[in-house]
Amino acid sequence: MQRCIELARLGIGYAAPNPMVGSVVVHEGKIIGEGYHERCGEAHAEVNAIGSVKDKSLLKSSTIYVNLEPCAHFGKTPPCADLIVASAIPKVVIGTIDPYAEVAGKGIKKLKAAGIDVTVNVLQKECLDLNRRFFTFHEKKRPYIILKWAQSADGFIDKLRTPGEKGIYWITAPETRTLVHKWRHEEAGIMVGRYTVKTDNPSLNCRDYDGVSPTRFVIDQKMRLDYAAFNVGDRNVQTYILTEKEITSSGQLQFVQPKSFAPKDIMTKLYDLAIQSVIIEGGAYTLNSFLKSDIFDEIRILTGRTNLDKGTIAPTLPKNAVSKDQFKYGKDLINIYRHD
Repeated sequence: MQRCIELARLGIGYAAPNPMVGSVVVHEGKIIGEGYHERCGEAHAEVNAIGSVKDKSLLKSSTIYVNLEPCAHFGKTPPCADLIVASAIPKVVIGTIDPYAEVAGKGIKKLKAAGIDVTVNVLQKECLDLNRRFFTFHEKKRPYIILKWAQSADGFIDKLRTPGEKGIYWITAPETRTLVHKWRHEEAGIMVGRYTVKTDNPSLNCRDYDGVSPTRFVIDQKMRLDYAAFNVGDRNVQTYILTEKEITSSGQLQFVQPKSFAPKDIMTKLYDLAIQSVIIEGGAYTLNSFLKSDIFDEIRILTGRTNLDKGTIAPTLPKNAVSKDQFKYGKDLINIYRHD
């Protein structure tokens, strides 16, 4: 099952909105086939794993492992449960049940009805964590929310600016941008507030990492910016401006109205747009509004080596944020927390 999880992770950023799934076929203690769901719309993990087995006659005395319950419905591809039954594989080991309503136990039921020996909840905690974005979206009816900021060694997220001063002030080392852009690739959406666009003019893409750029979101309640003058208005990536104004949308620049601008209602709008996960990169007001509302799943803090002495104070880490990981990335320190 650990190998299934390793394989599944290879699909991060590509498999979505489908879950990340890996599968391994074992015969007499030896792996004879493996595969993962490489991209949404393409073959599922079980199909790739079974297809990779050279001697198909061995399937009748093999066990197939998969970190998520095999699907039992017709989507963009046929049901994986049907393929397992047709392949006469006698035993299936599953990491966790799929919460998606179209599956939700139906795959297991179909396998058992065919006389297959099914074992469930193997490395369940690890399998749930792997697809936490997918599970959060379907169970909580909102995206998985990551709050991310870079701060100086003395706790500031931006320097003290002169009136009208614009442009990004880089706190972390240049090589850390590759990591940040990899993170962007892994999420469905990226969000900032209006002031961040105005002062930093960010592109909010993953240009320093070979991946898929997330859908961009900007909170601009009163519609105070002309987006033709900013990088997020370049129409190269699907972009949504969250505003109370009724504005005609065009192409990849869309204007949408959430019920309100409370974090909960903003996330409901993202859910309606089928955004499974979002990384919120600023600014201070936007980050603090989510922290104050206690609406987050994960916090990622990148700490540089220099002091600023003055500037915009970094958000305060809430007491219900539990340390998950800490590591050095080049010259910078990375801390990752999860909501308790």
